[in-house]
Amino acid sequence: MVANLIDDDPEEAYAYSRIALRLASRVAAVREAAGFAAYATQRYTEALAEFRAARRMTGSVELWPVMADCERGLGRPERAMAMAGEPEVQKLDKAGQVEMRMVAAGARRDMGQIDAAIVTLQGPELASNSVQPWTARLRYAYADALLTAGREAEAREWFAKAIEADKDGLTDASDRLAQLDGVDFVDALDEESGESGEPSEPRVSGEARESKADADAGAESAVADDVAGGESGVEHAEGDKD
Repeated sequence: MVANLIDDDPEEAYAYSRIALRLASRVAAVREAAGFAAYATQRYTEALAEFRAARRMTGSVELWPVMADCERGLGRPERAMAMAGEPEVQKLDKAGQVEMRMVAAGARRDMGQIDAAIVTLQGPELASNSVQPWTARLRYAYADALLTAGREAEAREWFAKAIEADKDGLTDASDRLAQLDGVDFVDALDEESGESGEPSEPRVSGEARESKADADAGAESAVADDVAGGESGVEHAEGDKD
């Protein structure tokens, strides 16, 4: 349920994760899923605790980049940078190392070191013409860093390259590129609302994270009712998230 809900309804995913923790807190997959649910709702202290617990149980380093990003979320970019230099990074697969590089670049930006962030993102993975699962996000991060540095022409080029690699719509690179070209987007009128005279609000683009909303007081109890009503089996949430 966490995996199914986390993109569209992270608060509901978080509520399910809390029930799963009550039932199977010693299962590493449950702790990992709870970590991602907390991370998606910007509960970074909880997320970091769950990721650490999962790592202790499995001995795996694959959660290292998201743990470092939790440190960023907690306002500790220096700690994230320190984690980027730890031996665990060398044990990550290629996708994990690229993710760690993006986290490190974000930490540099948090500290106001935009030029260093740009350099951090540069490397063979960025220069490669082959498209990998991380390519669109890496190119997007590079384009955004260039734009922050005032290098608009280069940023436009890299947003375009991000669009080429982004077959699954993981980024809003097309919106960002259109914005640079002076194109404004508005949503179509909601046909079901019956309103005909008022245009909708402009679409919001960019990297801004959604602000953290407190979980609905009744969400967890509703999930608990689903789980408790005589059901004999509980499926483990597999919170594998890139």
